[in-house]
Amino acid sequence: MHSFLNRLGFSPEDKVIIFHGDDLGMCHAMNSAFMEIASVAPTACGSVMVTCPWFNEIVGFAQNHPEADIGVHITLTSEWQNYRWRPISTLDPKSGLLDEEGYLWADVESLHSHMDPDAAIAEMKAQVEYALNAGIDVTHIDTHMGAVVHPALFPAYVELGLTYRVPVMLPRPSEELISRHGIPPETVETLQNLLERLERTQDLPIIDHLASLYDVPPARREAEYRKTVESLPPGLTHFIYHAAMPGAEIEAISPKEDREGRIADYRAFSHPDIWEWLKAHRVHIIGYRTLRDAMKA
Repeated sequence: MHSFLNRLGFSPEDKVIIFHGDDLGMCHAMNSAFMEIASVAPTACGSVMVTCPWFNEIVGFAQNHPEADIGVHITLTSEWQNYRWRPISTLDPKSGLLDEEGYLWADVESLHSHMDPDAAIAEMKAQVEYALNAGIDVTHIDTHMGAVVHPALFPAYVELGLTYRVPVMLPRPSEELISRHGIPPETVETLQNLLERLERTQDLPIIDHLASLYDVPPARREAEYRKTVESLPPGLTHFIYHAAMPGAEIEAISPKEDREGRIADYRAFSHPDIWEWLKAHRVHIIGYRTLRDAMKA
């Protein structure tokens, strides 16, 4: 039985899901979608990209909605062609965090092959500190594009959670997850050793299942969300979505297939129907704040 779920009174048969909005702060379209979802969802949970231009809008939202469950989306990459961002801790090329144009690397492989790990770790900590100093009640920490899944970075990522007394998104390394992200054996071993230690100490909660429909065609997105929920085994699931309002801004930022998926996520989760369906199917929806409180207890 998952120790943190047991503390919260859940049974071994319960499906407990964190529906998690990624990429807050990236742009106004992402923020607007999340704000609308927050008006209908039983728990509004997501994480903000501190490095991005629309971070301050999320700061304002968090201050006006203290019930919102906002974490830090550790951001070490900048993936779009014409919409880029830089680290907040350094602009020194020797850090290895910057590409030829002075932005964060566009992909995880380039980041890992160029970075000074100490500089990357300093940037990770700086992003959490920046969010806290801006007034966000940080409830958790997770990772953009899985960039922290590296032998030199993952222990530091876990240490952030221990230092700031907040959960970090720690999924059990399933074969599907390892294959999807091309995680090398040495990283898998580091991850497994850390998770085994945390299982023993119960210092941080572990995610049993990681779910995302990012690759599912937009037209099938809502139906597949329901099918996926029905097929989930019991335990704690971190369920990722990327919701964006339709309009010129998101059209200018992301390619057609990506933005249509984000708009499909917005339409699915901003409608009360899906939340009513989840309630009828006895799915337990929580946020990371609940796990943080269990940690501190």
